[in-house]
Amino acid sequence: MHLATEAPHILIKHNGIFIEVGMSNGNFKYDMMVEEALKGVVAKVLKQAVTEGLPGEHHFYITFKTNRSDVDIPLFLKERYSDEMTIVLEHQFWDLKIHENEFEVALSFNDKKERLLIPFNAITAFSDPSVKFGLQFQEIKVTELENIDSRSIEKDGSKKQEKNITSPGEIVSLDKFRNKHTNKKL
Repeated sequence: MHLATEAPHILIKHNGIFIEVGMSNGNFKYDMMVEEALKGVVAKVLKQAVTEGLPGEHHFYITFKTNRSDVDIPLFLKERYSDEMTIVLEHQFWDLKIHENEFEVALSFNDKKERLLIPFNAITAFSDPSVKFGLQFQEIKVTELENIDSRSIEKDGSKKQEKNITSPGEIVSLDKFRNKHTNKKL
């Protein structure tokens, strides 16, 4: 049972078993740090698929939010899957490219190759059923990233540091998550 006063949790599925990882409500945003690290696992697996292909029976189910401004998919897919969509990377996918904050892939829809650009922050689930491995994520919304960045402005209006976000969905510097009172030099 999860009470509203308890810290948030993340579910990680390994060998068919869900493991609940507790997060802190304190000054450290552990939940976001863990999510960022786990999305790094997804990026690393996809990079390996680019260089080595998919060995054995490995294949991936990737679920992502389609209604984000930084998701670039054909209009007919956004209309059909207005909130969320799951793609399968198994036998028929092309031009898989992994970037720092997103990946792109071509998939066949109605016998036509279509390019999809999916930010890692839009991913809500990743699984490799061949080894019974799965991850579920909380969506990091574009507005949350903007709110995090707005906290980096001092009372006098000057910025603590340069803005690290060049487009929605990028990884944010951990300095932006720190409480300004704990950042003071001794």
